Amino acid sequence: MTEDGTGLLTIGELARATGLTVRTIRYWSDEGVLTPVTRSSGGYRLYDSAAVARLELIRTLRELGLGLDDVRKVQAGERTVAEVAATHVAALDAQIRSLRVTRAVLSTVARRGSTAEEMTLMNKLARLSAAERQRIVDDFVEEIFHGLDTADPWIRERTRGIGVSLPDDPTPEQVDAWVELAELLQNPDFRAAMRRMIEFNAADRTPDTPAGASAMFFKRLVELVGAARERGVSPQSPEGDAVLTELLGADTDRAAVLRRINLGNEVARYRELAAAIKGEQEPPRFQEEFGWVVAALKAWPGR
Repeated sequence: MTEDGTGLLTIGELARATGLTVRTIRYWSDEGVLTPVTRSSGGYRLYDSAAVARLELIRTLRELGLGLDDVRKVQAGERTVAEVAATHVAALDAQIRSLRVTRAVLSTVARRGSTAEEMTLMNKLARLSAAERQRIVDDFVEEIFHGLDTADPWIRERTRGIGVSLPDDPTPEQVDAWVELAELLQNPDFRAAMRRMIEFNAADRTPDTPAGASAMFFKRLVELVGAARERGVSPQSPEGDAVLTELLGADTDRAAVLRRINLGNEVARYRELAAAIKGEQEPPRFQEEFGWVVAALKAWPGR
């Protein structure tokens, strides 16, 4: 009640005015976020009428998730509500991102039927920072390109940038793809296959070969084979043989070309996973064109 003749309020009066419990108000007072103006002759804490407004602010800040230290600083004028809110928004964004990753991991675990050990690894890989993901990729790139100075720099940069762009709020499919890709990048057999591909590329080039020549070949392959596929040309047909000649030239050792581009399902899977991480619904277009070329080379090995 109001203390006689003072206009000051007891904790009970504040509780009735604000709908808060006496226990909560007492706790906030003990923590220094609501300081009484004085005490009664019996030792009870007394508050002025402005305490009602202060309690409403404290309650609002607490409901928004702010800690008592931030509330105390706002009350003391050390920080503005806007400053505290901006800081808290950043913290909430981080929590939301973490929760989205947690949800994605659990969804993947449920879909895969993963063991406890697999779930632990998956969670660890999914929570790697962009820098940590880049280190995994850089280690892979260093091994497959080591000593091959004539390899096309375009391929190196493209390989280095693949698979690390996992968003802050990944879908379960993107988490699944990144986990599989990270495991693949550390697989010795896959590294050996990719190393052979880079060795083939380096052997075809001289110091005068411009960077990006590989990209131009890939572009020409996609265009020629894409047009052939649109016309319904089968890789096993004579017209398929003619497309190979136009792409590779008449005197090219087709068996050698086949060895260089037919690197197995793991390389194709690598490209599919990279596309999934980027959020692409379909694998890169050249994958189907490369498959056509492989089939044509097998059907028309040359003479």
